Amino acid sequence: MTGGLGYATAAGRWVLAATVLGSGIAALDSTVVGIALPAIGRDFHASVAGMQWVIDGYTLPLAGLLLLGGALGDVYGRRKIFVIGTIWFAIASLACGLAPSAGFLIAARAVQGVGAALLTPGSLAILQASFNPDDRARAIGAWSGLGGVATAIGPFLGGWLIGAVSWRLVFFINLPLAAAVVAIALRHVPESRAPGPRQPLDVPGAMAISLSLAGITYGLIEASAHGWTSPQVLASLIAGVVLLAAFCVIETRSSHPMLPLGVFRSRQFSAANAVTFVVYGALGGALFLVPVVLQEVSGYSPLAAGAALLPLTVIMLLLSARSAALSARIGPRLQMTVGPLLIAAGMLLFTRVQGDGNYVTEVLPAVLVLGLGLATNVAPLTATALSAAPAEHSGIASAVNNDVARSASLIAVAVLPTLAGLTGDAYLHPAALTQGFHTAMTISAVAAAAGGILAVATIRNPLRRARPQAEPAPSGRPVPGGTVPAGTVPAGATAAGATPAGATAGEGAVSYLHCCALDGPPLATTPHEPQQPQ
Repeated sequence: MTGGLGYATAAGRWVLAATVLGSGIAALDSTVVGIALPAIGRDFHASVAGMQWVIDGYTLPLAGLLLLGGALGDVYGRRKIFVIGTIWFAIASLACGLAPSAGFLIAARAVQGVGAALLTPGSLAILQASFNPDDRARAIGAWSGLGGVATAIGPFLGGWLIGAVSWRLVFFINLPLAAAVVAIALRHVPESRAPGPRQPLDVPGAMAISLSLAGITYGLIEASAHGWTSPQVLASLIAGVVLLAAFCVIETRSSHPMLPLGVFRSRQFSAANAVTFVVYGALGGALFLVPVVLQEVSGYSPLAAGAALLPLTVIMLLLSARSAALSARIGPRLQMTVGPLLIAAGMLLFTRVQGDGNYVTEVLPAVLVLGLGLATNVAPLTATALSAAPAEHSGIASAVNNDVARSASLIAVAVLPTLAGLTGDAYLHPAALTQGFHTAMTISAVAAAAGGILAVATIRNPLRRARPQAEPAPSGRPVPGGTVPAGTVPAGATAAGATPAGATAGEGAVSYLHCCALDGPPLATTPHEPQQPQ
């Protein structure tokens, strides 16, 4: 359908409410489960590997099926897939809350991840399809801001629920929220599909990449228990690599690939995603361990552990839009170099955590520096990945960048504890956990710093085009209402506008949604006009 709702109308606000609540469920779940890990581990007598699977069991299907979820909305209806995903997510959340064992919880988390892969892409796609061009930016801005609030309150809410009753309420809280989303969506959200004839789905590609990630993740996690030379570990890792190669072959030969590999012909796009992989891998592994260490070593309550990281979210909400504007003026290279270095410094500061529980001296400095690094790096990184892709692939570029971040976090959570010597029940022994945590933070810091070095070596700033004095350059301004193809997730941008004279394909005027691809919504929208790299 052609979007026609107004932002100030009752119908428009109902659509906004449905999409905010829908994306907020996934954001809330992602932030609170990390706080619940120590309680889950103690209840089920789980090992470190079991706790890794509680996180990766969810992230694995989400990363593997995210692009397919967007394509399903294109074909069968965005509202329909959004509602199905929400119901699926709620049923799986109920199963998680009722889980009698760690194995059952991990399986339920995997089912929950499938629901999130159906739910997540539809939120932004519905806004793009439903609102008229003049009001889309306001709707998306409100959606991103309210989503940021949901992300910020998640640790507080989760910590309070865990401390007051049980970690199981972390999952049960999704049920009334999901019921509200479904009721509002069915009554107020208009259905929309991609225009033109129905395109076939790339199911073989989706299955290949999902099984590839599963094989690699299983091998990395099980290496801690069985050793790197164990037949089952080697077989799993080899199978994962073979399936990854098979995925590339499938996408090359498919007439309607889920991931057009030609998008990687852009050096800038490939470099930006390489930096994304390294930096978000470091972040994912570090943030998996921090809430556990704060509770098990420093003696924080679940609520205090959740609140400890709040300054990070506040800094990003305050500074990300300014960082995006600065990048638009001077180019992204400096910020993409300095940002990861600040992130590395923040991780090194976490090695000062020794267990006396002093938040101001041990934890806060690390959180502040880490937050400043994220605010410096995230918006330019996302914008660079998207502006480097051809305009016709802007939607898929957004999804790819988000998926790269999720996959990096998935692999980091699997491998970092093993590299740091955190295996078995080490998280129950403060001395061993402290030593392993310091090692893990050092490894993560090295990886983040490598991301900054990679950026300075590979990222190029755009050349500024001289503006004609006599007459304005043709097609040099954004066209309102550029639509993100379905499958786009909250990690990117909408491409709109024709290619300016003198620019290469895909370098037209673009409006970006800058966000942290750690299951959060965009943090700001800023106009940006990418140009040819130096």
